[in-house]
Amino acid sequence: MHAKGPVSVAVIGSGNIGTDLMMKVLRNSNNLDIGAMVGIDSASDGLARARSLGVPTTAEGVDGLIRMPGFDDVGIVFDATSARAHVANAEKLAPYGKRLIDLTPAAIGPFVVPAVNLETHRDAPNVNMVTCGGQATIPIVAAVSSIVPVAYAEIVASIASKSAGPGTRANIDEFTETTSHAIESVGGARRGKAIIILNPADPPLLMRDTVLCLATAPKAADREAIVDAVHDMVARVAAYVPGYRLKQQVQITPVPADQPVHTLIPADGGIPTHQVTVFLEVEGAAHYLPAYAGNLDIMTSAAVQYADSVASRMTDDSEGARA
Repeated sequence: MHAKGPVSVAVIGSGNIGTDLMMKVLRNSNNLDIGAMVGIDSASDGLARARSLGVPTTAEGVDGLIRMPGFDDVGIVFDATSARAHVANAEKLAPYGKRLIDLTPAAIGPFVVPAVNLETHRDAPNVNMVTCGGQATIPIVAAVSSIVPVAYAEIVASIASKSAGPGTRANIDEFTETTSHAIESVGGARRGKAIIILNPADPPLLMRDTVLCLATAPKAADREAIVDAVHDMVARVAAYVPGYRLKQQVQITPVPADQPVHTLIPADGGIPTHQVTVFLEVEGAAHYLPAYAGNLDIMTSAAVQYADSVASRMTDDSEGARA
């Protein structure tokens, strides 16, 4: 049970994502308070920055977190390590009843994309924030599938190579698998596919995402509704990721009769009539990471958005219990 006021959170992982998470909580959240920054390298910039800001730190990983004096007060734990590390971290933290928000592709818990299903899993003990590409593109797939059936959805996430740290590079396979699954389970497509491109351009380019949906939309009114739904969804995401925007107008084109789409869709997926293509750009807020690292910014922004929602409910429940 938590007292009235901000909920104490811990961040595991003192790399780029974890440090940006800490800065977003400190700058943007009224419902959260940083109770600990956890790493395994005492010389990391993230731990150094946390110490300079008066945030309690440990360089002894999750074991060190559990031994910290303020651990009992921590209600929410962000894990910004790696898929493999999260499995071990979740196991160690399980006896303590903490709410876990997983920013790795481990996918132990249900997928959360705030613009799509923020309320669905607010009580889950461990949720997964999918991937950066998933956070950017699944809302668009969900927007299209809210209007018409989507037999197949494919996303291509192109990110600056300089924004892809060791954790991202180590989790490429998990990225594609986790994102593909979430395109289906959260986005509503019958079949999903994800591709990630590390762009070595210098100066680094902003994150770009392409979403392609094969949909059954024979009516002009349905196609107009798809465009409206995509615009509404972009605005919903931009409410917590201000640098999220359409790069071009939504494109909807007929699927040619001789196009072999049967190789992409499930056997019972029907015959799609139109291809919906959406081009996105994500610019980071530069709280800690450079603006070109929109791929990391959208992950941390989504995680804080979800944590704020959870913290609000935890505070409400605490007040209700005292009433």
